[in-house]
Amino acid sequence: MLPAELARQIRLLEIRTDHLVEEITGGAYRSVFKGRGIEFDEVREYTTDDDVRSIDWNVSARMGTPYIKKFIEERELVVMLVVDLSASGDFGAAAKSKRQTAAELAALLAFSAGRNGDKVGLMLFTDQLELYLPPRSGRKHALRIIRELLAFQPHHRGTDIDGVLQETAKLMKKRGIVFLLSDLNDPEKFSTSLKLLKLRQDVVAIELRDPVETDFPLALPVVFEDAETGEIVEYSGNREQLNAEISALEEAKTTVCRRAGVDLIPVTCAGDVLKPLIGFFADRRRRMRR
Repeated sequence: MLPAELARQIRLLEIRTDHLVEEITGGAYRSVFKGRGIEFDEVREYTTDDDVRSIDWNVSARMGTPYIKKFIEERELVVMLVVDLSASGDFGAAAKSKRQTAAELAALLAFSAGRNGDKVGLMLFTDQLELYLPPRSGRKHALRIIRELLAFQPHHRGTDIDGVLQETAKLMKKRGIVFLLSDLNDPEKFSTSLKLLKLRQDVVAIELRDPVETDFPLALPVVFEDAETGEIVEYSGNREQLNAEISALEEAKTTVCRRAGVDLIPVTCAGDVLKPLIGFFADRRRRMRR
């Protein structure tokens, strides 16, 4: 039986996201991800109305007359939510931490996929894969995903995005959609695995940002403690230097995703999580029309 407080949090998140899902599933989700995979339907004789490029020459040779393979669009997609639970996700100068923001985003995506009859899986990771829920459909499974996002206690504190992307490629046998939810730090470390995963899957990276990380409010110098390693670091540079370093990191994330052909959605923990998603769907629809 769930603890009362956890049950309350799950219910509140379900209520909050349920009506927001309508704004995503009102044609946006399906129009953007429709037709991401095809499945074999039948082999039949070639007719003059068919495209000659669809002829199956092996079957045609055996039958002595031209045959084509017919494919149909897969009605069911597989969506994998890959969520960073490293210690940096507990940071939150805003009202919500990165982990809380990730839970809300994942709930929106899980319910949106479920509303369209798609299967949803979950991978929670730190510097290791901490939890894997195989893709399934249904509201009960979506609620299980939310429960794990809110309550799961990771065993490690570090981050290994490169490792989890490689594991994702192994686990997803068929083409699907991967949503990576993380602060995406050290992007060069996972640039290769991101490119390789994109060759087989449709990948969307959601960058979780806390406002203080891009608009640092304290006077310098300042002492930091790395949440993942416990290392104490004193920053003694000036404001211009800090802003330049922040800009360089954000540019590196953008560059790595662009080179991999991966869509990047920055989401600020202090803001509305729905607006960036709706903006992403609208932008992607425009690109598909072109």
